[in-house]
Amino acid sequence: MFWCCSQTHSLQELQTPPGSSKVFIQRDYTSGTTCRFQTKIPSELENRVDKQQFEETIQTLNNLYAEAEKLGGRSYLEGCLACVTAYTMFLCVETHYEKVLKKISRFIKDQNEKIYAPRGVLLTDPMERGLRVVEITIFEDRSVGSGR
Repeated sequence: MFWCCSQTHSLQELQTPPGSSKVFIQRDYTSGTTCRFQTKIPSELENRVDKQQFEETIQTLNNLYAEAEKLGGRSYLEGCLACVTAYTMFLCVETHYEKVLKKISRFIKDQNEKIYAPRGVLLTDPMERGLRVVEITIFEDRSVGSGR
């Protein structure tokens, strides 16, 4: 519990906006330890988001993480140059992995703006949660109880 303004609040209350709940999409370890998330839509989202759209979003994320972790000539060259420059090259050069992570962040922002936010749902970039989960915040539908 935290003390704030003569009231005590739990950590969950401080992190979750009033009138919202959170759902977590777990990592899928069935194919090993590669960064991959489960594509099954949680029951809490079924009445808010199209199942196919949700699965496409998660599959695209999975594909982007696979692209980021892909090893090849470029990754080998980055590693060799890093060793030769005592890793100071990373002060000047963005790695392939970092470029794809930025691409993922833009993709999530775009999906939130076009698809999820209008439905009262917000995806959180998995990097903000240590690549453990895709956090989804579901906001209360204000039109249901307000008589509009």
